[in-house]
Amino acid sequence: MPQSPPTLRGAAMVQAAESVLVLAATILAGVDAASGQSYHVNSGIALTVIGVLAAAALAWTALGLTRARRWSRTPALLTQLFLGIVGIYLLQSHRLDWGIPSVVLAVAGFALLFAPPSLRALTGTGQAAAADQPAPADDQRAAPGQKTPAARKTPAARKTPAAGGKTSAAGGKTPPAGGKKPPASRTQPAPAPGRKRPAR
Repeated sequence: MPQSPPTLRGAAMVQAAESVLVLAATILAGVDAASGQSYHVNSGIALTVIGVLAAAALAWTALGLTRARRWSRTPALLTQLFLGIVGIYLLQSHRLDWGIPSVVLAVAGFALLFAPPSLRALTGTGQAAAADQPAPADDQRAAPGQKTPAARKTPAARKTPAAGGKTSAAGGKTPPAGGKKPPASRTQPAPAPGRKRPAR
């Protein structure tokens, strides 16, 4: 599991605070619907159910930010955008008690999510850069004071007999390169006993 930088943990805290804010507004809307102060009872109940689901979704997104999940980036940014718009609308309606916290949380959430450490953690660019770095050589990875294994020695090349020269391993002479074998000496066969050698 990737580690979350401080800016991303701060964004998760902002997201959790927004979840609490939405849940508080949902509880107040449910109380108004139950007491009959809502404009329409059915719409009040529907808004309460939607608010509870939205608060649960925001809390789940905050958990994803804490664990540096990539899928949590888009829901978190949409939450800040929506909450900022609602906060500006509340400020224009002179509801400062709800408008100021909404705008402050939205601005803080945007700033923390767009911080470079948060972007690297949510997009995975830091891990990709670390994977692109070449691995250290074997001699660099060796512990200090530890000798690296010497290269294996290859056997020396065997010497081949020179052309036209020296004796071979069997003890005989090798014929010169390109030369002919010396002619063998002609010897007369010994005469058989009792027979005279013919005169030449």
